[in-house]
Amino acid sequence: MDQVRIFALGGLDEDGKNMLVVEVNEAIFIIEAGLKYPDTGQLGVEFIIPDFSYLIENKERIQGIFITHAHDDVVAALPYLLKQVNAPVYTGALTANIIHEMLKKEGIKNAKIHRLKRCSKQTIGGVKIRTFPMTHAFPDNFGLAISTDQGYIVYTGEFIVDYDMLQKEYLCDLNELSDIGKKGVLCLLCESQGADKSGHTAPKHRITSLIEPIFEASEGTRILISCYSQSLFRIIEIIELAKKFNRKIFFHDKGIRELLKHLETMKYYRVPKEMEINEKNFSDDMEDVVVLISGNGKNLFRTMTNIANHEDAHVSFRTSDTIIVASPIVSGTELDASNMENEIYKEGGKIYTLDSKTVLSMHPSSEDLKMMLYLFQPKYYIPIKGEYRHLYVNANLATKMGYSPDRILILENGQIALFENKILKSVAQRLELEDTMIDGKENWDVTGVVLKDREVLSTDGVMIIGVGVNHKTKEISNGPDVQTRGLIYLKDAEYIIKEVGNIMENCIEKAVKEKRYDNLTVRAEARDKISKYLMKETGKRPMVLPVIMEINS
Repeated sequence: MDQVRIFALGGLDEDGKNMLVVEVNEAIFIIEAGLKYPDTGQLGVEFIIPDFSYLIENKERIQGIFITHAHDDVVAALPYLLKQVNAPVYTGALTANIIHEMLKKEGIKNAKIHRLKRCSKQTIGGVKIRTFPMTHAFPDNFGLAISTDQGYIVYTGEFIVDYDMLQKEYLCDLNELSDIGKKGVLCLLCESQGADKSGHTAPKHRITSLIEPIFEASEGTRILISCYSQSLFRIIEIIELAKKFNRKIFFHDKGIRELLKHLETMKYYRVPKEMEINEKNFSDDMEDVVVLISGNGKNLFRTMTNIANHEDAHVSFRTSDTIIVASPIVSGTELDASNMENEIYKEGGKIYTLDSKTVLSMHPSSEDLKMMLYLFQPKYYIPIKGEYRHLYVNANLATKMGYSPDRILILENGQIALFENKILKSVAQRLELEDTMIDGKENWDVTGVVLKDREVLSTDGVMIIGVGVNHKTKEISNGPDVQTRGLIYLKDAEYIIKEVGNIMENCIEKAVKEKRYDNLTVRAEARDKISKYLMKETGKRPMVLPVIMEINS
C-alpha cells in the first residue's frame, strides 16, 4: 500500500503563510505557497514566508505545486520558492495570468505553469489528482483530491457554501464533492478561520444591502469607500452599486485596476468604460463620484489616514464626504483602523464602518464545515489555516459530527502525520522550521539578532564614539567625537558625553601602555564599560558603537 505523509510548512497556529505538503511514497505535492504580514514587534520586516529547506533538499521528488487562487496568503511566496526549486505549477486560468505577471516582475523565466479546469482529472507523477470547484472571494478557486490506495487526501481550499451564487467562475459543485466522498476519503483538510461563526457564512458575505441605503442618502456628494484589494467579489458589488446610482468611479489604487484587467481578459467581469474616471481626468473637487480605495491589511487604513490628513497625492478629505469602511477590521489592523477613525472624526467627517460580526469574510462558518464533513465522510480530519483557537474550534465541530478524538489531528507546523494501511501510524516525526523574514530583498532575510538590534534602536537609541589614533604609535590624534540618536538631548547631558569620551580614551591608553592593543579588543572593552556607565546614568541600554580610526600620519 502507498505510504502517505501530510504536514504543513506554514499556516498552522498563525494567520497566513499557508503551505501544505502531501507525500505519496516518493512523490511530493506542494499545496499553496503564501506569505504573512509581520507582528508589530518585527521591526522593518516586510513579510514572512515559509522555511523551504526541506523542499530544497528534496527538490528532485517534487511533482507539482498547486495554487488554488491568487490571494497573498496562498500565492505570494511562490516566486521565492521557484527561484530555488524548479517544479511545475498547477493553477486556475485567472490565477495563472496573475502568476505570470508576478514572476515577470521577479525576473523568473522558464517557469512551467499549467492551467487546470476547476473540475478536472489528471495524473501527475504517477498519482491521480482531481480538482473540484469551490466558491471564494476570488474567481476560479478550486479544491484538490489526491488519490492513494488508502483513499483520497482532500484539501478544500478556502470556500463558502452559497446557494445563490450564479456566476460560473464562482460556482461550487456539491455533486462533485459527494462523488469524491463516495469513493472513499482517508483524510480531509479544512480551513478554520471562520469555525467559531455559527450558521453558514452566506449571505453575510454580501454587502450590497448594507451599503445601498448609504449610497441613496449620499446623493450629490462624494463617497470614499475602502475595501481590501483582493476581495474581488466585494469590489464588484461596489462597482455594481455605483452603476445602479449612475455614479462614476475612480480607482485610487493601480493594483486593483490591474486585477480588474485580468477579469476583463478572462471575460468574467468588465467595468463599463463610461463610468470609470482615469487618473488623468480625475479631479479632487469632483462631486457625486465613488472613490474606491483599496490595499492590503494595515496599509489600507494608513492610506485612509493619509487622505484624512490631506497627505495623499490624489484625494483630500472634505467634510461633505461620506466614508464607508467596507473592509472589516481584522486582527492586527486594530491600531491603524482606530487612528484612521480618529483623524476622520477630527475633520468632522461621516464614517460608516461595516462590523466584522455583521459582514463575514468569505471563509467557512460552522455549518459550511459540517457540510464538508457530511459530503466527504473522511476517516481522519485535519483542521488547517488559522490560529490555534480556530483549529481547536474546528476540531470540536468534528466531534459534534461523531468523530472520535483519535480521528482528529491538530498538528503544528513541521509535524508529520504518517498513514499506513488506512491507519494513522505516527505524528511523532517533526521538521525543525524557522520563519524566513523578508526585508526588501529575499536574499536579505532577517535573523533574530537583527530584529533584536532594531528593537534596541527603537527603544533605547544608539551612541557612536569615534576616535582617531596614529597607526604606528597608537597615540590619540583626534577626538573623541560622541554622537547619539534617540538616547539623550546632548545639551542637557554634556557631563555624560564628556565621561563617555574619557572612558574611550582610557581604554585605548591603558591597552597601549600594557602593550596589548588590538583594535577589535579595545572597542569591545570600551563598549562594555560605556554600556554599564550609560545604564547607571540613564537607565537605558542603547546600542553602543565605538569606532577607532587608525590614521597613517
